[in-house]
Amino acid sequence: MERKIISTYQAEKRKHWVNEISRLSGNFGIDAEKVENKVNAEIKKDGLEALLGHLRLCGAIPEKYTRDSSEEKLYSKYTDVVISEAYSAIGFNSFVLKERADAADVECVSDAYSFVADAKAFRLSRTAKNQKDFKVQAMDGWKYGKPYAMVVCPVYQLPSRTSQIYQQAGTRSVCIWTYTHLAVLARYAKKTSQTEAINLLHKLFKSVDALHPSKDAILYWQTLNQRMLDFDELIREFWLEEKSATLEAIQISQNEALTFLATERERILKLSKDEAIQEVLKASKIDTKIRKVKSVTDNGLLETGKIQ
Repeated sequence: MERKIISTYQAEKRKHWVNEISRLSGNFGIDAEKVENKVNAEIKKDGLEALLGHLRLCGAIPEKYTRDSSEEKLYSKYTDVVISEAYSAIGFNSFVLKERADAADVECVSDAYSFVADAKAFRLSRTAKNQKDFKVQAMDGWKYGKPYAMVVCPVYQLPSRTSQIYQQAGTRSVCIWTYTHLAVLARYAKKTSQTEAINLLHKLFKSVDALHPSKDAILYWQTLNQRMLDFDELIREFWLEEKSATLEAIQISQNEALTFLATERERILKLSKDEAIQEVLKASKIDTKIRKVKSVTDNGLLETGKIQ
């Protein structure tokens, strides 16, 4: 029987955090701090296995979370905490920033260099993504004096042929990376030294800078992948395992999503006519739109004084 890379512990922790974020969701500021503290404590207690579990499975937003809900926003903050913990394991002083707009979410500092980072996650059911979803141009503007920026994505959600995001990466010193690569580097830091891991990441940033601007996904990823594999022969073992873990993560995420969607379809089919009508009205936000329409009043901007 083929050995599984993602452990039962890691799979169960995924379920725990999906439910925990649902349970906490209410006050974003307080909940975000709770999530950060709990993830930090879990990784401090259970070490690299806990960190790798988060990195391998956090790229898929749970289908059970309503779109644009407080749960979804809190999940986004959770992924920022995960990558911040990964950068800390690599050897950086890493912090999740509190700003909500016009700023990166994570800042990383070492004696050699510094950068800002942002984590991305997507629903498996999302059918179309565009370049703005990856925030490459925005990250360039959010460096605020730092030489580099990084966007961390689930590898299976990235464009695999051509995309403007790769051209933008090369021209703006923004490294598009994946949770898989981050897991490999965290394992390498643990096996060798944080100094070596920080040095390797620096070489990757420089490799992105040196790329001829191109939309070619294959050129981009072959350059970065080969740079990692050529750096140290020890990386190959971690690389192969994390590739396998990515396939397992896709299956776990698919099962999670399909189970929820099947349950949701069954729930909808059991609705009475009146319940179904209420469900549609709720989904279309008719009442909210009515309140918004009624709230529009004259704002007084045309009142320039008494007209003679």
